[in-house]
Amino acid sequence: MARLLRVNMSDITTKFEPVPEQYQGLGGRGLTSAIVSNEVDPTCHPIGPLNKLVISTGLLGGTSCANSGRISFGAKSPLTGGIKEANSGGQTGIHLGRLDILGVVVEGVAEAGKFYKLIVNAEGAELVPADDLKGLGTYDTVEKLKAAHGDKCSFIMVGQAGEAMLTASSIACTDTGQRPTRHAGRGGLGAVMGSKGLKAIVLDPAGGHAPEMADPEAFKAAAKSFAKFLTSHPVTGEGLPAYGTDILINILNEAGGLPTRNFSEGRFADAEQVGGEHMNEVTTKRGGVCTHGCMTSCVIRCSGLYVDEKGDYVSKWPEYETVWAWGPNCGISDLDLIAKIDYMCDDFGLDTIEMGTAMAVAMEGGLLEFGDGPGAMEALAQVGQLTPLGRILGSGTKTVGQVFGVKRVPVVKGQSMPAYDPRAVKGVGVTYATTPMGADHTAGYAVATNILKSGGELDPLSPHGQSDLSRNLQIATAAIDTVGLCLFVAFPVLDSPESLNDVVTMLNARYGWQLTVDDVPGVGQKVLEMELDFNRRAGFNKSMDRLPDFFKREPLRPHSAVFDVTDEELDRTLDFSS
Repeated sequence: MARLLRVNMSDITTKFEPVPEQYQGLGGRGLTSAIVSNEVDPTCHPIGPLNKLVISTGLLGGTSCANSGRISFGAKSPLTGGIKEANSGGQTGIHLGRLDILGVVVEGVAEAGKFYKLIVNAEGAELVPADDLKGLGTYDTVEKLKAAHGDKCSFIMVGQAGEAMLTASSIACTDTGQRPTRHAGRGGLGAVMGSKGLKAIVLDPAGGHAPEMADPEAFKAAAKSFAKFLTSHPVTGEGLPAYGTDILINILNEAGGLPTRNFSEGRFADAEQVGGEHMNEVTTKRGGVCTHGCMTSCVIRCSGLYVDEKGDYVSKWPEYETVWAWGPNCGISDLDLIAKIDYMCDDFGLDTIEMGTAMAVAMEGGLLEFGDGPGAMEALAQVGQLTPLGRILGSGTKTVGQVFGVKRVPVVKGQSMPAYDPRAVKGVGVTYATTPMGADHTAGYAVATNILKSGGELDPLSPHGQSDLSRNLQIATAAIDTVGLCLFVAFPVLDSPESLNDVVTMLNARYGWQLTVDDVPGVGQKVLEMELDFNRRAGFNKSMDRLPDFFKREPLRPHSAVFDVTDEELDRTLDFSS
């Protein structure tokens, strides 16, 4: 039976407990948000002893369901000041599920200057000193953990940025090759983990087992059907496996919604040099890997291994958001350099979106010229060295904008915007403004319908219908994150609604429930209501559900478009009282 693991960093103790009744039926984001909402004082300091770091596998974690191994991290965000869930791929969610652990709750703080690692296996859990890991990047941390615990484990950790409690810091999870390449990047949750004095978590799956099933045969049949939907859809079965998420560079550039040089225009002249098609070509020529799954349950396999001209590993395939943030947004068109930057961010434990956006703002503020790739890499290195400039950059886009006196600072609730300009993709602009998470495209991926025409078609340049689209997608996404599914399953679900029946069947077969498809929106709405309530108690109000005013004032080339969804539409997007 799935359990919670409570980890008290103040007295260095661990204990298991049954999942309390109030958290029954939740996993992933649903569980992290419920625990944070119920157990964390909304007014507490995010890196103080009253905040909690909650880690949870989804409701289907550890099962044979395709792409069900996502892992959620939740806390009060040091970046936004509100509730935050950031999730990651990799092996950790699968291993947590196979150890019968639905969630880990990290409480209190260790003695100043002390760092520990949490070792979790089939026998139990214990905290042990991690003095040998202090100050290391994630790659060196993994090498030491592998030497101590073997090559079958998965690891969760922070790098130098998390130890230093920088608000752009991420939490790294290992992939199928034990590389620290999968990150819960957004919201600065690495700073929360670092503040606890928790350097790393070791998950040893030996002796674990697949979750028990109420109806094994029904689960097996539904899992097989669901996997077929994923592999037969043109996005998840063809485009993503061949070109990775970076396939979106040329698509968004053509749509005029690719933010370039700090959101000053919507097209980048050198887009093809950093797009997924070119990445595939370069990787193939050099003998790298073009189709790779970050977790064993993945059938989409949108990742890859980027290598240099000698065939040596540089990084995993940089994701679209990473390529955009450090490429077009900074005016850089050198894919090799972007891959090196991706490695550095992973090693230091940094959100590539927040950092790339911060660098573009710094460029506008005069730190560097747009397009200065070597200069950007040198400045990024200072974050790992924790120099004064490095600490400023590692504190994120809002801070950098204040320090450098920049007026065009693309943040909502303190968090930087990702790779879609809301003037040209207005549905995602509504999501940026209204999600409890701060500017976050994954919270309600309206790009699917606005640009990719999945689940229907809605003019991305028109304000009409965007609020309803974002609301429905935010509800659906909260449910997907609770189940622990990869966001990309939304493509076949939007285009083939019967695939959602398979997910519901698997949940029923796993737990013995009697859910119907009609119950799914209720799950998502419940999660959003908890998150909105936490933020209200933390002092958030409707005036914070807005985009920076330059999006309303400055027309975006090539469309000469502004963001013109009304404040009234934004206010009703997540108003569940009406």
